[in-house]
Amino acid sequence: MTMDDGHVSTQELIAGRYRAVEAVHREDGRTVWLGEDMEFRRPVSLIRSRLTPLQPEVTPRRTIARILRESEAMEALCPGRVATVVDAVEDDGVLWTVTERIEGTPLGEVLARGPLNHVRAARIALGILDVLEAAHRRGVTHGDLSPGQVFVREGGEVVVTGFGLIGTSVTQRVTAPSYASPEQARGSSAGPAADQWALGAMLYTMVEGRPPFRDRGSAEATLHAVDRLPLRSPANAGPLTPAVTGLLRRDALERVPEPVVRAALTRIVDDNFDEPTQEMLPPRFRAAWQVTHRAGRAWGRPAVRRSVLVGAGLVVAASSVAVLVAAGHPFGNDTSAVGAEPSRSGTPSAAGPSGAGTARATPPPRPGDTATASPSASPSAPKERAPLFRRHVAPQGFSIDLPQGWKPVTTDTAGEGTYRVTFGASGDPRTLAVTYSAGLGPDPVGVWKALEPALDGTYAGYERVGDIRAVTYQGHQGADMEWLSTVDGVRVRTFGRGFLVGDRHGYSLRWTTPAADAQSPANRQALAEFLRSFRTPTD
Repeated sequence: MTMDDGHVSTQELIAGRYRAVEAVHREDGRTVWLGEDMEFRRPVSLIRSRLTPLQPEVTPRRTIARILRESEAMEALCPGRVATVVDAVEDDGVLWTVTERIEGTPLGEVLARGPLNHVRAARIALGILDVLEAAHRRGVTHGDLSPGQVFVREGGEVVVTGFGLIGTSVTQRVTAPSYASPEQARGSSAGPAADQWALGAMLYTMVEGRPPFRDRGSAEATLHAVDRLPLRSPANAGPLTPAVTGLLRRDALERVPEPVVRAALTRIVDDNFDEPTQEMLPPRFRAAWQVTHRAGRAWGRPAVRRSVLVGAGLVVAASSVAVLVAAGHPFGNDTSAVGAEPSRSGTPSAAGPSGAGTARATPPPRPGDTATASPSASPSAPKERAPLFRRHVAPQGFSIDLPQGWKPVTTDTAGEGTYRVTFGASGDPRTLAVTYSAGLGPDPVGVWKALEPALDGTYAGYERVGDIRAVTYQGHQGADMEWLSTVDGVRVRTFGRGFLVGDRHGYSLRWTTPAADAQSPANRQALAEFLRSFRTPTD
């Protein structure tokens, strides 16, 4: 078999059985062919993928078995929407997936004709989302999704291929690196959030006419761009902007929940771009929808009512949490980590930095915003615990004093060991979020500065309070930032402290309260107690 970058001799058979007749789509690492099964004289589709280095204990045979197994399971879950795989073969160093002939056009070829209108793009994205949600409920991640793995039928329905390709390779992306998520670009394991990013990247391409990160000539160079270069804001997304930017958050923990994406896309397909009423969305998604609809980049806004406060934070936590401490991975990464995720109150919970612009208001004194010495008490029992506070030791290893009655409300995890735990209590509009992140940058102040434009574009009525301030917190390099935002006509205030605890590792604390009460004695005491008592697992 003669092959060169996806070109195949149509005179020779693949694995002695399949004939490639016509190439209908090419992308980096993948070519889609119309073909024929010469043994059974039936038309098939042939998808040629490069065979990447496998894990030591894995053979091509096991890779093929995984593809057949996962594709069969997904076809049962989504009949008619996942391609029926009839065979998978390794031939001359490449992997061929053979499916029943797919009656449709590869999305990549559809996009080659130019951008799509908002309604058609939303309809295609909903079809892809149907399949992804079914896969994620089953615990399956696609991991290699791209326009070459999606076929669009004449009536607008979609068919998805490629399940099982990721999982046996030592790499986290086999093909189409322009659609890899930042965590995949860094070599971390792919989870459902990687599929969310790929969906966002395809949606971006559908309306912009180009992927968010162009092919750089080699997979390595393209993946480097995905990981390091800033994302150019979509110019033509219109009502799709909240969905696109919410999915393309660099921090896997901050990507918007799939139910919220579905609500946004459904309204566009229904040709109704007005803001939905509170009754149109599940309670925990209402505040989050309003933020994305109005601000276009975040999913969750704070409000004074406890139901709204809790709802917005759960929306973010429900899908993917935020990594709060960094500079090259902004207390998470780029515009996604620190400060970009609302707490249960819907505002960004207190966390790492984000401020680059001039100060916009003068803040009152903040507890611990100068050098803070580590308390001498042991991590398990700090001295001088305030009345009505109790010690909480988290399963993740950190510990902190919390008000009586407070407990973890949400716990979310992402790749690279990242997690966020949000604390609160029934009837209390305040929340505290503790986040751990890896892959952070060296300057906490710089992280906040790089993130401020994203915060400003994310939160309605965003206003930074005072300067970003470098602090020494318990012997660690850190930075504080405060900001205000408006939710349902009510101002909410968030205090964030991010700090580094080692090489590219760090924590952040985000404390969110109704702005009118932010400086009350009780709230100032609570913040002081949090900062005084927090201990990392190594303290």
